Amino acid sequence: MTSTRKTTARTWAGIDWAAIDWGCVDWASAAPRLATGRPSAWAELPTRGGRRRGGATVQEDGTCTACGTTLTEPQHQTRPRPTAQAAGDVVDTDVLDTDLAETEGAAVTWTQDTDWSATDWSTWSAPARTYPVTVYGIHEATPGPRWKALCDATWPAYRSWYLTGPGTRPSLAEAQGKLEKYMPELVPVWRELVAQTGGDDDAARFLTMWNLPAFAPACSQLATVGEETSLTRNYDYVPDLWEATVYSSEFTGRKVIGTGDCLWGLLDGMNDAGLAVSLTFGGRPGSGPGFAIPLVIRYLLEVAETAAHARELLRGLPVSMSYNITVVDVSGERFTAFVAPGQDVEFFDACTATNHRGKTPEYPEKAAQFHSVERLEFLDEVSEKGVSAAEARDGFLRDPLHQDHYSAGFGTLFTAHYRPDLGTVEYVWPGVSWTRRFDDADDTLDIVLEGR
Repeated sequence: MTSTRKTTARTWAGIDWAAIDWGCVDWASAAPRLATGRPSAWAELPTRGGRRRGGATVQEDGTCTACGTTLTEPQHQTRPRPTAQAAGDVVDTDVLDTDLAETEGAAVTWTQDTDWSATDWSTWSAPARTYPVTVYGIHEATPGPRWKALCDATWPAYRSWYLTGPGTRPSLAEAQGKLEKYMPELVPVWRELVAQTGGDDDAARFLTMWNLPAFAPACSQLATVGEETSLTRNYDYVPDLWEATVYSSEFTGRKVIGTGDCLWGLLDGMNDAGLAVSLTFGGRPGSGPGFAIPLVIRYLLEVAETAAHARELLRGLPVSMSYNITVVDVSGERFTAFVAPGQDVEFFDACTATNHRGKTPEYPEKAAQFHSVERLEFLDEVSEKGVSAAEARDGFLRDPLHQDHYSAGFGTLFTAHYRPDLGTVEYVWPGVSWTRRFDDADDTLDIVLEGR
């Protein structure tokens, strides 16, 4: 997966017409409408010195395996925001100031010189858009320079979202009190993180993840057991709102690795006791008092050793929105829990989950929007066949699981394939594979997502 960025020429004769995204053309006025670049979620990202392209070794078959490298002190680089974008090319703002009367082609009469009737529009489709992403593999046992670099780079965006998002934010006393009551094992880590922020009150409240603004990614997940134990999931969301970190830590003395979110929460993960956990949005609208789901996933992996233990921890734990949480351990025990604000947790023996509660959606229109039933039926069929862990993983790269509608917030950002029996997590995209282990050194991987 590669990405090429270039500056579009300023004369009509020099324009690469084949590269123009005609889906961005306003045909009513017959003038190109340049799609503005999507705002980046973070103004800056942590980086490292001596980065190799991709952070992985590319094999002849297109796959690649990560290799650890030695880091310099954390640095920061500004991610540029393109001012206009067409077919993946960055366009100078100066081209918008060009006097079209002076350009070659100014005398062209489009209605007379172009035979639009000869074009077979029935077979036309817009070219794919590209979304370059750098994924950061971070290995830091306790909060230190790497976490501080991540916080410094992302906190301005997180702070804005936290303070201006829907709902009411709690006082520090309330937020801290809830963390101490429901997740006392995490309080010492939370204090360390707050100290890293310089004691910022807003950061302290945010890091408790009590009553964060609502957010609802899509996703699919499947747990397999037998000779091989695995938990595989697709995370479907907006590229600009993905933190793009794979964090390996020992915050409470237990090794945990997973996909980071909200600075120390996890979207999915695995611990060194052989427990793997992941989440999907549960499909029920609304929110209520409770913890954001990334901290719930972190809590389960820091404290629980088995699926049975995770089940007990979920009882009575307030969660702010509806989610499906799928859990599996190396003994083969697995379950899916449906959590939602204001109700007791529900447990299902199912090893599959998409974006509704149980097998029949409570909100059919919402489920249809995300093809939730079709995806769940596909996963159930895969599960019933008793496929291998590798076959299960490969199924997540195909329809109907793999999605490409990134601009609508429904694109697959990654496939994570956890093997708690091996202590590995493999991140997979079409043609690219990146494996991480608990003790792997910091690394990066450059990928390009392609879709709508």
